[in-house]
Amino acid sequence: MTTIVIKIGTSSLTRSESGNLALSTIASLIETITNLRSQGHRVVLVSSGAVGVGCDRLGLTEKPRNIAMKQAVAAVGQGRLMRVYEDLFTSLRQTMAQILLTRSELARRSSYVNAYNTFQQLLRMDVVPIVNENDTTAVEELKFGDNDTLSALVAGLVEADWLFILTDVDKLYSADPRNNPDALPITLVERIEQLEEFQVQTGDSVSGRGTGGMITKIEAAKIATAAGVRTVITDGQIPANILKILNGESIGTQFEPQPQPVNARKHWIANILVPSGKLYLDMGAVQAISESGKSLLAAGITQVEGEFYPSDAVELCNEEGGEIARGLVNYSSTELQQILGCRSEDIPDILGYTGSDTVVHRDNLVIKC
Repeated sequence: MTTIVIKIGTSSLTRSESGNLALSTIASLIETITNLRSQGHRVVLVSSGAVGVGCDRLGLTEKPRNIAMKQAVAAVGQGRLMRVYEDLFTSLRQTMAQILLTRSELARRSSYVNAYNTFQQLLRMDVVPIVNENDTTAVEELKFGDNDTLSALVAGLVEADWLFILTDVDKLYSADPRNNPDALPITLVERIEQLEEFQVQTGDSVSGRGTGGMITKIEAAKIATAAGVRTVITDGQIPANILKILNGESIGTQFEPQPQPVNARKHWIANILVPSGKLYLDMGAVQAISESGKSLLAAGITQVEGEFYPSDAVELCNEEGGEIARGLVNYSSTELQQILGCRSEDIPDILGYTGSDTVVHRDNLVIKC
């Protein structure tokens, strides 16, 4: 049984010239999802559009930048959007459910596991979950940032096989094809690093109502493929192409999953948690964790930045400040200021008690590509 996550953006859900819902596209999307369900696939839909629909209902010509205003507009649009989905799914006798997520909720391990269980139960009952960020309550610094990222995180959470990102271009190009006639199409990306070889240029959303451009979709593909999810960027106006792609047709741009994906816990550490601080490491420590897969010891730390507590997430950086890994610390920032650069056997004498031999254990450490 294949699990599929489909993300559709505001630029596909609404008409750029008026801001009205693109009902024909939405109807085609619902029909495609229903067909996937009839073939035995499990489907999760990550839908943008609440703010865009709210803008249309309130007569706004562009997305508000004030946080309170944006949250109010999202509250107006979310109900309207879900009503449209409910009516169309009901007409095809497919049950749907709404799930609103915030990063702060998923940052709690117990909530993350509970969300996983809820998704699995809905999918077992043949329900299509429709997911969006809870824009009306999310705190800005704890937001997912965009629904491309949210869709990749959901794909990892539900252990999906495929992530389809439906957008306003048919595939990834070396530059924006709307204003560069020399842009070259890219149909297959075996490694994210290939994009540098292709000299891919990225741009922002041009609809005025969306959140991000191609750069957020590439970042989403990076997150999803690291979790073992095959990712496709394709034209949002032709949702039926999903069926053709699953049948082997070369449509859109496919990103192959990493051959050794991270497990669910490390996916949570790397992508859900918001780091509370940084640890700067010497060259020996960088090599030990990135090349040899070892735990981080206090002896390899040269500098501590930020305020954090045991079990908080931190960035592990090289001496130049580049993030090389992320992990959960066994000591607070105050304690680490006392033991950085010290041998593990000296820690009890310095702190006055016997703590962990490691600052970040390798089981709680994720290398960042």
